[in-house]
Amino acid sequence: MGSQWGRDRTYLRAVREGYRSRAAYKLREIQERFHIIRDDDNVLDLGAAPGSWLQVVRSLTAGNVVGVDLSPIAPLDGVTTLIADLTDSAVWQEVSALMGTVNVVISDAAPKLSGHRSYDQARAIGLGENVLAFACHVLKPGGNLVMKSFQGEDFGQLFGEVRQFFLSVKTYRSHASRKGSSEVYIIAKNFVRCTDEA
Repeated sequence: MGSQWGRDRTYLRAVREGYRSRAAYKLREIQERFHIIRDDDNVLDLGAAPGSWLQVVRSLTAGNVVGVDLSPIAPLDGVTTLIADLTDSAVWQEVSALMGTVNVVISDAAPKLSGHRSYDQARAIGLGENVLAFACHVLKPGGNLVMKSFQGEDFGQLFGEVRQFFLSVKTYRSHASRKGSSEVYIIAKNFVRCTDEA
């Protein structure tokens, strides 16, 4: 991330309001528009570092809140964090045992970008498929999923895969995203089924 992007108005607002990153406002927007998280939901955040989405979630629900990331996450009151690879199927069982019912899965995860657009987009789609597979193995019927992706030639494939498992699937571009970003969020509600093909 270039320094010219690091300290814009949204970044400064996040610092002032105590959030760990500007991404907090993206989830707040999504919640206000789509009502993804209810006040008693158990919520799993995949790719959760540095923890700004966990901060928002903790303010929205009295349920269990768990974050998973390859990088350590500084402690947050009332939040459990795991240092783990979300693509490891053993972690699916660990999360299920830890949380019991999972009502909502959220993910703001993105691959480290190389600057090669087609390569980066393919890696982002692959990561999205991994998030979807995890969600399909832990979500309760009727649960919700929010995940970040990037628009491009392969985006339609991922969007179609998500539609196989949820009754309502929409896209949303956040006002808090950086200008010119191809970042887009998939908002999927009412999980209906799971197969090994996810």
